[in-house]
Amino acid sequence: MELHEENILMANEENLVKLLGIHDKNIKIIKSYFDVNILIRSGVIKVTGDRPKTEAVVKILKDMIKVVDTEGEISDQKIVYIIESHKNNQNVDYDVILKDAIVTTASGRVIKPKTVGQKRYMDLINSKDVTFGIGPAGTGKTYLAVAAAVNAFRKKEVERIILTRPAVEAGEKLGFLPGDLQDKVDPYLRPLYDALFDIMGPENYLRNVEKQLIEVAPLAYMRGRTLDSSFIILDEAQNTTNEQMKMFLTRLGYGSKAVITGDITQIDLPDGKKSGLKTVTKILKDVEDIGFMYFHTTDVVRHKLVQDIIKAYEKFEEKKND
Repeated sequence: MELHEENILMANEENLVKLLGIHDKNIKIIKSYFDVNILIRSGVIKVTGDRPKTEAVVKILKDMIKVVDTEGEISDQKIVYIIESHKNNQNVDYDVILKDAIVTTASGRVIKPKTVGQKRYMDLINSKDVTFGIGPAGTGKTYLAVAAAVNAFRKKEVERIILTRPAVEAGEKLGFLPGDLQDKVDPYLRPLYDALFDIMGPENYLRNVEKQLIEVAPLAYMRGRTLDSSFIILDEAQNTTNEQMKMFLTRLGYGSKAVITGDITQIDLPDGKKSGLKTVTKILKDVEDIGFMYFHTTDVVRHKLVQDIIKAYEKFEEKKND
């Protein structure tokens, strides 16, 4: 086999160190996917191997350089995402993705989409009145929806933020928990509190809760209400029944926007109960101004092992259903 060689010149030595990672960790990630030789000499990255693999690795390295130049660093998750994107022949415009800030947190951190899927998700949220974000854990469905809600709230596009979740054990087991009803359902709402705390800061969050401008409540609290000028997020929607999903969607009032998130592979409803999220994807798929974003394992932005775990479970389920 004739070896093919390509070179990349890195003028910025500091960025080269960030690109390579500690003990060339990032290069080892690439080589775990591609059988190529990568050498670094005097600011030049030399890639050698058969032509298709060498050309693929050069494209991956160039995308990694864009991320380092823009963000000042690159994570393992981002590297894996770039590799998976190229393997799936996705055209990724990192110049667009990396510049598309959603909101700045109380600590000054800028929240941006990290994958093509996340960018499409944010585009849908911005352009549609109702958006469904459906996919596996770790894809940022809930966190990005909360970020979009805070952004709309800060810009005064909405007057309130309302976050809700179904409490799937709202029966016998819930009754054994201490405290009043709010105390009993708070554990179910913790991920929503955490996202708001992180983005808004605890003091700002609590101040707006006292003014009743932010509400975090179980889905049952939504019944009988009309929610005007609000950004409403329904999380863990796979655990709604058909009746609950219809009830929630018909709460939407004037000037409001709704985002519904869930993972249809993690339904915790009792046997015999159909998931309102699974059903609604069929009922509303052709309704104008309703957007559906289906995330994939390549959109997972947690530890690389999360992607591997999800894929392993998918394979197991496929074999079980054969």
